[in-house]
Amino acid sequence: MLDRDEAPDRDWYGADLSGEAFDALAFLETDLTDARATAASFTDCLFRGVRFNASAWTGSAFTNCTFVRCRFFSSSFTGCKLVGSRFERCAFDHLTVDGGDWSFTGLAAADLRTARLTGVRMRESDLTKVRGKGMTLSHCDLDAAVLTGADLSGADLRGSLMTTLDPRETDLRGAQVTVDQALAIAAALGVQITG
Repeated sequence: MLDRDEAPDRDWYGADLSGEAFDALAFLETDLTDARATAASFTDCLFRGVRFNASAWTGSAFTNCTFVRCRFFSSSFTGCKLVGSRFERCAFDHLTVDGGDWSFTGLAAADLRTARLTGVRMRESDLTKVRGKGMTLSHCDLDAAVLTGADLSGADLRGSLMTTLDPRETDLRGAQVTVDQALAIAAALGVQITG
């Protein structure tokens, strides 16, 4: 466990953090509502009870960070890097993620039902028991991601790479997939397709 100093300010409502760099800091009950940042960098930071509501992050990095009980209502991440970060008991209502690298992230049991993730690299991410009914998870790279017990029923999965998906362990009822994805799912179930 890293020894982190606490961030000096808890009220960053509407702040512009573009180009700022933070290393091994603890953000406790910090208000980042409506914050904006381009090319900000957070490394090995702890965010506990932080409000990211309506914040917008572009080309920023949250590397090996831990998020506990944070709220991401209507926040957006565009081309951001969150490699190795972990989320625990966070709220992701209407979260939008466009591009970027979220590989090796821990999102186990996260409620992503209203989240929209498009074109995100999520290799080897932990999506165990994710509640993603009706979510958008399109054109994402989910190679080697763990989806055991995930509910992706009714989700838009079109164009996503899901080479390790086991349809017997993931709820895919009503999910939107491409023909190629449907064939891969059928093959994983042992169905023989002849023409």
